[in-house]
Amino acid sequence: MKIMPKEIISTTTAPQAIGPYSQAIKIGEQIYCSGQIPLRANGSMVEGSIGEQTEQVLINLRAVLEAAGSSLNDVVKTTIYLVDLGDFAAVNEVYGSYFPQDPPARVTVGVAALPKGAKVEIEAVAVVK
Repeated sequence: MKIMPKEIISTTTAPQAIGPYSQAIKIGEQIYCSGQIPLRANGSMVEGSIGEQTEQVLINLRAVLEAAGSSLNDVVKTTIYLVDLGDFAAVNEVYGSYFPQDPPARVTVGVAALPKGAKVEIEAVAVVK
């Protein structure tokens, strides 16, 4: 079995990693995106509503995927982390606008806290077509 080399994906159009991790890793035709929180590319935090934070998270994921040669249309699985599961409906509304057809498989998890006081974090797995 041939082992595919891993490719580190990095873009300045999404926030830089705030720890010892990569924005994404590409292996063959698969892309594993690290969780994104609502940081702008310049590193400043979106302090607004859960909807505004979710919007920024998905903008960040789209930027990372595009840097890897993929897109949100090619996402096959996401995991959403929420500090308040009461925000589920508001997150779903924004999330659904980014995945209007054939949405990916998904898990949503309630957590005690997220980095930098974020209310939401989303990670994704995608393919390159």
